Amino acid sequence: MRFRPPLPASLAQRLRTISRILFYRYAAFRRALRSWEAGVIILCAPLGALVGLVVYVIREAVYALHDINFGLAPGSYLSAQTSIDIWRLALVPAGVGLIFGVLAYFIRKNRSADITDPVEANALFGGRMSMLDSIRLTVATMLSNAAGASVGMEAGYTQMGGAIYSWVAQYFRLRRDDARIFVTAGTASAIAAAFNAPLAGAFYGFELILGSYAPRALAPVAIAALAGALVVRILGGEAPLFAVDTEFHITPFIYLLFAIVGIGAAGFSILTMRAVTWADWALRWLPIWARPAVGGALLSVLALGSPQVLGSGHGAIQYQIEHSRSFLLVAALLLGKLAASAVSLGAGLRGGMFSSSLFLGILLGAVMAEAMIFIVPDLETQRIALMLAGMGAVAAAIIGAPVTMVLLVLEGTGSFPVTMGVLVAVVMASTVTRLTFGYSFSTWRFHLRGVPITGAHDVGWIADLTVGRMMRADPFTVPVGMPLLKLRDMLPLGAATRVFAVDEAGRYCGIVDMAVVHDPDLTDAAAGLVAGDLAKGRGYYLLRNENLRVALKRFEAAEVETLPVLDNVENLHVVGYLTEAYALRRYTQELERQRGTELGQEVFPLAPTKNV
Repeated sequence: MRFRPPLPASLAQRLRTISRILFYRYAAFRRALRSWEAGVIILCAPLGALVGLVVYVIREAVYALHDINFGLAPGSYLSAQTSIDIWRLALVPAGVGLIFGVLAYFIRKNRSADITDPVEANALFGGRMSMLDSIRLTVATMLSNAAGASVGMEAGYTQMGGAIYSWVAQYFRLRRDDARIFVTAGTASAIAAAFNAPLAGAFYGFELILGSYAPRALAPVAIAALAGALVVRILGGEAPLFAVDTEFHITPFIYLLFAIVGIGAAGFSILTMRAVTWADWALRWLPIWARPAVGGALLSVLALGSPQVLGSGHGAIQYQIEHSRSFLLVAALLLGKLAASAVSLGAGLRGGMFSSSLFLGILLGAVMAEAMIFIVPDLETQRIALMLAGMGAVAAAIIGAPVTMVLLVLEGTGSFPVTMGVLVAVVMASTVTRLTFGYSFSTWRFHLRGVPITGAHDVGWIADLTVGRMMRADPFTVPVGMPLLKLRDMLPLGAATRVFAVDEAGRYCGIVDMAVVHDPDLTDAAAGLVAGDLAKGRGYYLLRNENLRVALKRFEAAEVETLPVLDNVENLHVVGYLTEAYALRRYTQELERQRGTELGQEVFPLAPTKNV
């Protein structure tokens, strides 16, 4: 062993002093960042650039896998192919699907199959996401795309973007509201980088991930989206999702056609979301590990008609704009893509519906445009405009982000007249879908899983505000067999509002109203009554771990002002009580605090109140 002379005492002391200074400086910086809004905004720029780099690397890796698996020419898109080698088409989707299914089967033995995505993280967990699970989902999405699944990589992009920002937020111990904004910024930068559309990326974050257009979130989300898009532009050029060189001349009559396209898009979007559920139900009888392979085989059969049903559809959008096809061919491709997307997701292959919904929308727009041109041939000049309206309308109804889709078309075309027409179609599609179906694709998935959220609005604070935290722990209990006269002597009128009757084993038996106990009309009968005779509401109580929303519903059902809090449903011991007035007051206070935080107002700690 080599001899190492000890450091001089003075040098060792200096190094210890320097390490202490660095540690205290870091701790002070972390504490300061929690209250330094400008620092949070500045931090979003390099993180957005990092997310843009991650998106670029993932995208290029998926393109390379497509080139290898399907023998594509470099720089081409899988969804834009008109012919692929028949053997590759037959073997790759099922083979890679089998590999995916086997890997997923073994991973599920050690980790949960459910992974918290950015929407669920912001709604329930205050922006907390697992980096390991996010990497697992991203790799699974890459494998699914390598198999030719008819899904998009956006699920992987947004998962990694949100997870990176969430990890930084947890590292610096940012407040709950700042962590939610960070996750929003991460997903915004990912979408902006994926589609080279910073405006669409920012509003995707606002609409789908944050659930509101909070002024306080504007700067960090916008900066993150710009940084992500700029990095991809530097690395991979400035090519948008699609390019349109046509001069548009939109007349007032055409806006009526845009509205018709929007209504048709709403019905088609609902059919698409239902089809995913039907495919999942149809394949549920198969073993979990075999479903992706069977789904891949079905994709091969569908791709025999047209290889454009494979992939996300990212590259096929431009192909459809540049090539005019007959009504029957486009309609067949539309149905094939719908079936392919449903089979891919129903078989358990990972991915999102963002790119796929854009491609489905432009196909639906083309079908409706061809039908309108058959009736009115002069509408040929409006074909591309109607296709863009269908693209925006279907994507808005499925994804649930209408402004995002309008801005995506604006950034792709630079035409305000066409954007106004797309806005009409998007409004019609979103409104009809909301009124008749009530879900977007993300909220529909949550509904099927039994997750009680309808969007990214922060409802997790309700779960944190439990009955155990709000209750008073000094309940007054009396034996159920205590004579009424003794109870009157023990608690004179005004000494207590209510008491809780319990049996010999201490189990809850009901609430006794002391005003009824001291009722003068009971004077003659009081000698023969006991506390249990006046006890009411035995079946209504609260548990410590129940949240505020459950408590308010229980008060409404019981029609009482006070409920006991029990330790568990086995022994039914009374450990406290909660009043409806206090629960409502805490609910209102928290809502006011949430609203103030969204508006960027300074929020002071809540004044203490008493649960009486």
